Amino acid sequence: MITVTFLGHSGFLAELPSVALLFDWTEGELPSLPEDKPLYVFVSHAHPDHFDPKIFALDQWKGEVLDDVDGGNRDIYFLLGHGITLDVRRLQRWGISPETAGKARVRKGGQSLSLPRAEIETLSSTDEGVAFLVTADGLTLFHAGDLNWWHWEGEDTAWNRNMEVNFKRYTEPLRGRRIDLAMLPLDPRLGEDGFRGPSYLLETADIRRFLPMHQWGDFGFTEKFLTRYPEFAEQTVPVAGAGQVFSLREGPDSGN
Repeated sequence: MITVTFLGHSGFLAELPSVALLFDWTEGELPSLPEDKPLYVFVSHAHPDHFDPKIFALDQWKGEVLDDVDGGNRDIYFLLGHGITLDVRRLQRWGISPETAGKARVRKGGQSLSLPRAEIETLSSTDEGVAFLVTADGLTLFHAGDLNWWHWEGEDTAWNRNMEVNFKRYTEPLRGRRIDLAMLPLDPRLGEDGFRGPSYLLETADIRRFLPMHQWGDFGFTEKFLTRYPEFAEQTVPVAGAGQVFSLREGPDSGN
């Protein structure tokens, strides 16, 4: 069982039996966080719609938290896509203690990391940073960040072709792999070309549940995607707005 709260844009809180996973949180209110399990905080890359330094207030080493962030007293790790650096200047600007910075790990694509109760893998991105593949409690979750098939109408033909090649190359490790929950960009700014990335992954990986993200508030775009690809209706869980909570069970035939 996975309980997922959509926080806005590409932000999700996923609660598994033994660990909580927070992905790309920049907006929306966090629900109460469990204090009896570790919290892993993932940031795919440095774009401001995916990264806000307020995440570090979730660690309470200094006895301080932001007004809208409950630091609690839990084990916490920060997994950061490459391009996010915690040098002295940024630590000072963001008010991050050395102890909190010591809980952060910056990852490049193609790396793996074993942490208590979870295995972390990273894929390279077609934009910046990385995508995260997390296995915990016998379940596998994938958060793509900005790893997507970015086909822009009017862009140079060679650029779009290179994007296709890179997207397929970077996502090849997912081919045939069971993924219990995939959080993938379904970006309406691309028009129907925004269907390319999700449809490709739903065809090539064994994705049991698909939560659309990076929709810029245009949640009706999911319906357009399903009109074009009705074969993915069982896997797709439409998102209607921030704060929505999903209880996801194994397999597309077990309800949500």
